[in-house]
Amino acid sequence: MQTRQQKGMLIAKQCQIVKKDDGTWIVPSRSGSRLYEVKYFGKDYVCTCPDYELRRQPCKHIYAVQIELLSWFDKNTIRIREEKKSTYPQQNWYAYNTAQIKEQELFMKLLADLCDNVEDPLYTYGRPRLSLKNMVFASTLKVYSTFSLRRFMGDMKTALEKGYIAKTCSFTSVGKYMQNETLTPILHQLITLSAMPLKAVETKFAVDSTGLRTTRFSDYCGETHNTGTEHEWIKLHICTGTKTNTITSAYVDFLHEGDTTLFVPLMAKTKATGFDVQEVSADKAYSSRNNLEYSAEIGALPFIAFKSNASGTANGSAVWRKMYNFFVYNQETFFEHYHMRSNVESTFNMIKSKFTDIIRSRDRTAQANEVLLKVLCHNIVVLIHEMYELGIEPNFLGE
Repeated sequence: MQTRQQKGMLIAKQCQIVKKDDGTWIVPSRSGSRLYEVKYFGKDYVCTCPDYELRRQPCKHIYAVQIELLSWFDKNTIRIREEKKSTYPQQNWYAYNTAQIKEQELFMKLLADLCDNVEDPLYTYGRPRLSLKNMVFASTLKVYSTFSLRRFMGDMKTALEKGYIAKTCSFTSVGKYMQNETLTPILHQLITLSAMPLKAVETKFAVDSTGLRTTRFSDYCGETHNTGTEHEWIKLHICTGTKTNTITSAYVDFLHEGDTTLFVPLMAKTKATGFDVQEVSADKAYSSRNNLEYSAEIGALPFIAFKSNASGTANGSAVWRKMYNFFVYNQETFFEHYHMRSNVESTFNMIKSKFTDIIRSRDRTAQANEVLLKVLCHNIVVLIHEMYELGIEPNFLGE
């Protein structure tokens, strides 16, 4: 921190700064013998002190005014809420153990309830096709089992005996349906439905992306650098709740687009689902004025890390200037909230450790659907745990 910033902090703490009706701030010197006027002119602050008139750069009096302004945030954009320091109670082992024991049985039941929202198309002629509802169930159960298409058919037999599906099918049919493009929007809908029972719980969210390895190889490195071949990767972007780790929106990316452009679509989907988004955290890859402005627009306080070359210049974004000043002068409080972003890493670890980080499908559409199926399986597992932890009774038809 610069010397002038440190002196400005002392002035803000020890002296009385008065704001006049015309917007001018009266700032005393540290000795209290003189008074200086600080005004907001154009895009920057100006001061009547000799230091500013000589350097034309922010002086200690301007820094003092900016610190004074940190306690005020426009109620229609963003707000700072005083919160107690987070505490982490001991794990409820009874709820955890019960959820683990009954997970497989409840997974099929909740998945069947979710699939009741899938409408089968009407066929007026030709050979009747397999039920789309049953094939969505089979595809999800296959990914949950982490088995191959052939070996998971035993789980399909169990689901038939329990009445969760109307009839079984060949393992090759499941593979073909996973290559169907009409399955992708259905999976997005089911992911949204599986997260909705936790709307009353989740108010803070985190956004990030990760890579999932496919079984296909890229020849780029071998052809260009004479090195060994590497696996191709698929990028998964998600918005997750920081309390239960449920995923509220997801996007599968084959082109490896920049993270910052997907922040608004992910948050917009979460907000449209009905979640009360009060706070969102993300790393430096999402740092942009547009993302901060959108967060303020939906009423969320954005704790997005600033890059090393960032400045407090507003460029038309008052939210950027306020959050940058908050980041500079209240780093301890800022990082307490920003630390919630680590929960998105926990979400990725939960998916990869339970359902593996390998995408077995070779077809592009099937690969995208397999990634979304992993997300759906994760949400159902999270919901099962919260049924015992929080006493939630999900009703997807009601949602």
